[in-house]
Amino acid sequence: MSNIFSGLKVIDCATYIAAPAAATALGDFGAEVIKIERPPHGDPYRYIGLVPGMAVSEHQYCWILENRSKRSIALDFAKESARQVLYKMIESTDVFITNYQPQLLRKFGLEYETLRAINPRLIFASVTGYGETGVDGDTPGYDASAYWARSGLMGIVHNANADPSTSPCGFGDHPTSMALYGAIVTALYQRTQTGQGMKVSTALIANGVWSNACQIQGALLGAKRPTRWSRHNAINPLVNHYVTQDGERMLFVFLVPGRDWVSLCDAIGQPELAQDERFTTFPLRTQNSEVLVAILDQAIGAQPLEEWRRRFAARDLIWGLVPDLDEVAFDPQLVDAGAIDTIVDFPGGPQKTVSNPMSIAGVTKESPRFAPAIGQHTDEVLREAGFSAEEIARLIESGAAVQQKLEAR
Repeated sequence: MSNIFSGLKVIDCATYIAAPAAATALGDFGAEVIKIERPPHGDPYRYIGLVPGMAVSEHQYCWILENRSKRSIALDFAKESARQVLYKMIESTDVFITNYQPQLLRKFGLEYETLRAINPRLIFASVTGYGETGVDGDTPGYDASAYWARSGLMGIVHNANADPSTSPCGFGDHPTSMALYGAIVTALYQRTQTGQGMKVSTALIANGVWSNACQIQGALLGAKRPTRWSRHNAINPLVNHYVTQDGERMLFVFLVPGRDWVSLCDAIGQPELAQDERFTTFPLRTQNSEVLVAILDQAIGAQPLEEWRRRFAARDLIWGLVPDLDEVAFDPQLVDAGAIDTIVDFPGGPQKTVSNPMSIAGVTKESPRFAPAIGQHTDEVLREAGFSAEEIARLIESGAAVQQKLEAR
């Protein structure tokens, strides 16, 4: 059976996460994705696990996630013959995805105008750090610098008694990849109306600002921000985290002050607290936050998680578990929600992987395949593109193309 994007040809000529992950999502719904890497080392993201601070593993786990189900071809764009290979491939390509900086696109002849002249139906999709114009238009950026720091998120997501923190790997890249995916699908729809391709793009900073949009909109309108607080003197003790008797952390998200306050007091077995003159209104709970947090700390710490789960469910109180990362990875709800899939051909046996966050009724995502080695499919892809065995041999001999048969771990 055909999937949504069966027959769609995608070239992933990008590095790291934001742009390649958009290609991954297209592949999850049936698109054929060719990953183009520059020899000899390929996409630097293959080695991100070696960066200090990353979890240590024998596997290139980040690479395995972002580049599942793709085929890899290695081309050295410094050589004219390699660029000609790409141009020939572009003739039958539907979507070209890149995050190369504008100056690199110009250097290698990969600009939209050049590729569009070869294939007017091409969707050209790009990710930049800071957009394509302005003083920072040519400035490179990672999600940590452009999405997390420059957007203001880093400056607000920490307590009063803590320094700003760096973001986890891919924290901004993955939402940005979904923005690019959306732009690509929008362009594909437009192509059905006009028959013409187009250029679409997104920027890490734009996605960071979109994530931080409520706060930024407030700033644009002159809103006065509250003083920074810690959990012990939270501005709203009903949106705060507490630890249960068995050491589990719960995040309260009680956003209906009157109803939720009364329900919480009843849940902790202290209904009279709802009428305590120190806590009867939102401003009073803020004013006396330190005292109230201490009361709630003691109450929540007196019962195990399952008891609170039962009591809060009975009163329609909304909260969230704050688990350890290893607990998250093996949370059975992730499988039920379709957030986890299985790479069946993983060396040594099937292994779980994170799926893209979209579910479409009646559509089953493609079974993910193990991520490729650098240039693992060069010969195969070039043959499909119409190159003869002799032409392929010359390309490999000249170093314009590289064929490698070793599997990535």
